[in-house]
Amino acid sequence: MAEDSNGAKPAETPKVNMRILAQYVRDLSFENVAAQKKLQGNNVQPDIQVQVSLDANKREAENQYEVATKFKITSKNKDDEQVLFIAELDYVGIFMIEGVPQEQLHPFLLIECPRMIFPFARRVISDVTRDGGFPPLNLDNVDFLALYKQEIQRQAALKAQQDAAASAPN
Repeated sequence: MAEDSNGAKPAETPKVNMRILAQYVRDLSFENVAAQKKLQGNNVQPDIQVQVSLDANKREAENQYEVATKFKITSKNKDDEQVLFIAELDYVGIFMIEGVPQEQLHPFLLIECPRMIFPFARRVISDVTRDGGFPPLNLDNVDFLALYKQEIQRQAALKAQQDAAASAPN
């Protein structure tokens, strides 16, 4: 290994090892509101809104983590705002992660892990919308880094509000 200008060897970066041990649908719900309300016609133009939330937990086994990606998809008719369908998916991956420094573990769990299982969750959503009587919904890629940054900013703003409220005179 090469030496730096002080004659010392640079510190080795630990090798990151990540494996998906399992992945599964924890919860799935699809409600075809259009069929229930007997909405028909050729003038249906869907407006689809997708909400994504993430959660990660350490498992009892060493270096194992459970990462849940939750999707809530609502499709409404653009013309009259009537709901066409609602789909909710809670998709979970169990990961073995080694070599990630502790200070980088939280972002790794909420950015890289969801990125790895997203194609499988997208397939489940595509299949369930097709099987529910609609064209298959192929979700656009999710920017998990931007989602993570938004959540950090939201938590910081919430903490600032709480601190301001706690220090305000009564």
